[in-house]
Order: sequence, then structure tokens, then C-alpha cells
Amino acid sequence: MLPIRRRALLGAAFATPALASMAAAQAPWAPTRPMRMIVPFVAGGSTDVAARMIADKMGEQLGQPVIVENRGGSGGNLGGEVVAHAQPDGHTLLMGTTGLLTTNAYIYRNMGFDPAKDLAPVSMAYTSDMVIVVHPSVRATNIAEFIALAKARPGSISFGSSGHGASTHTAAELFRLAAGIDILHVPYRGSGGAMNDLIAGNIQMMLVQIAATTGAIRDGRIRALAATGPRRHPLLPDVPTLTEQGLPQATATSWGAVMATGGTPAPAIARLSAACQEALRHPVLIQRMEAAGVDPASSSAEDLAAYIVAEREKWGRVVREANIVVD
Repeated sequence: MLPIRRRALLGAAFATPALASMAAAQAPWAPTRPMRMIVPFVAGGSTDVAARMIADKMGEQLGQPVIVENRGGSGGNLGGEVVAHAQPDGHTLLMGTTGLLTTNAYIYRNMGFDPAKDLAPVSMAYTSDMVIVVHPSVRATNIAEFIALAKARPGSISFGSSGHGASTHTAAELFRLAAGIDILHVPYRGSGGAMNDLIAGNIQMMLVQIAATTGAIRDGRIRALAATGPRRHPLLPDVPTLTEQGLPQATATSWGAVMATGGTPAPAIARLSAACQEALRHPVLIQRMEAAGVDPASSSAEDLAAYIVAEREKWGRVVREANIVVD
């Protein structure tokens, strides 16, 4: 988890008009109208769930509602572009994801914007361990059996993702490379559609955030083979990790971060970051997010910026090795 830095808010009373004017100039930024938070995927996935929880609490902190809008498509690029081209006044936010912020620039010839320049880090929002799940018709109950099946039938097993370059895609490619198997990628506009097709048997496998799977696993509509995080997840305590099953190099965790439009003034970024961090310290929010399978994680804007740089390097290597491209 990234470190949390508390920011001191200005607000002393001053006696003279000159000092009062100086205080006003240094007063913390505040929104002047309802805000919006763009989720760059269709409703129903863990990104959407986390965004709605965080937006509600941020709205309480900021004194204006934060309205969530879903703008899915192109691996998150369409939603990201909305924020990148918005007025840089702090009133438009993005729930950015691993893929949108780290890998899309490597796989799309033209995203319509540059996430490194046109988006401004605000705060980390959550991390989300993933799980490898299969349709019950797949004759595998663990990773070793799945790998053996895939090697016996190269190219015949398909896996779904929430879109090209999304964490559900790149993490699956990391697993594929580590396992040395040939499986077919089928991209969707969000995890919800892919999960529906997995349950229906139209695709055979997914590597997806735990929040999207627990009910279907419990009901037997899909089968869990491995958790992808560094340790077993409390929501799936009986599901062993990839490390436990001999593939530590395939460990992967997706994450989400609140971003603003590039060029947003520093006072607005500071206030938005403080509001997000405070929201993520709320005990009820923590409980609700953990129950949904995402783990709250906040940070300063500066720490988030450094983290994104490191993640771009990591996943950029996966993109190159897996030869992930979008025409």
C-alpha cells in the first residue's frame, strides 16, 4: 500500500483586511458545483463498485456530490479521453486503472490523449487481487491440470478480458507467458460481459478481479483455480495462489487510482487528494470495499505519480513480450 500523507488545511482568522485577503488567496480549493467521476468501463465490475463508494465519501468531504458516469470502450481510452479533454478545474475526475494508465500507450497507435501528460495523479484508490476462473466444463481443478489441458490443445481454449491492455488482459498474458501455453484472447467492453459469456460457456477462462466472481464461484457456475495476489484472499480462503502452485512469476494485482485532468491547479489536486485519502480512512467504506473484494489504498499525488512510472515499466515489458497490439 502506498503511504498516506496528511495535508494541513489553511484556515486561521486574520484581523486586518490585507491579511484577510492573503488568507483568501491561500484558502484550500473547493468545488463550486457538482462533480463527476468517469469510470472508463461499463457498470458492474470492481472498478465501478469502488468508484461509487469512493465518490460518495469524497462528495461528503468536498461539500458537492460526485456523480459517477460510465464511459466504456477501447480498453478505457474513451473514458480517459473525456477527462483528459475536460476543463482543468478539478470538477472532472477519472477512476483510472492499471491498463489505462500503464499499458494502453504501448498497444494503441492513437489513444486520443497521453495519460502521462493529459491526466494528473490525485490518489491511489484501491488494489484488487485477481483469480483465474474457468467454466465448469473445463476439466481442470488446479493450475497444473489447466496448463496440461492447454498444452494438449494449443489455441483451443479462449479467455475473456475487459478489453485490450486492461489488467484482466495483461495479467492473463503474464500467466500465459509464465505457463508457456497458447490460449486465445477475446476482449470485451468490461468484465461484466466477459463474465456473462464465461458463465454461459462461450469462453473457457478468465483472469478477473475477485469482486466479480465470488457469487458465481459459490453457486458453482464457474470454478476458481488460483488467486493471483501475493497471498490467499479472505474472500476465497480455499483458493491457493499461483505462487503456491509453482508460478510466482505470474503474480499480479490490479489497482485503481483517482486522476484529474492534466493542468489542474495544484491547490485543487491537493484538496482532491486529501478528500480521497480521508474517504478511504472511513471504517464503513473500508468494510464495504473489502467485502466487495477490493482493498482500499490511498496515497499522496506525488507518491501515486512515482508508482505509475514504475508500473508502466513493468507492464510495458509484458506488452512487448506478449506482442499485444491493437489495429
